[in-house]
Amino acid sequence: MTPHNFNPVQWTQSMGYSRQACARIFRDGGTAGEALAAFGFEAGQVGDAEWSRAVEMIAAALCQRPLSLAA
Repeated sequence: MTPHNFNPVQWTQSMGYSRQACARIFRDGGTAGEALAAFGFEAGQVGDAEWSRAVEMIAAALCQRPLSLAA
């Protein structure tokens, strides 16, 4: 389900990217917490995260990051 404050296209792309990134970390034996840490989440935000929640948190973080403008 797309959150109301994100562009649906951007959310879909972010979900796909975060699923792919989490799948790679899972394949290498990592945990959901390690996946979140790889995207800059702090230990207090991670807790005992499940994979589905980690994917959504990473996608939300990707949607919230501002784009840098070219000079």
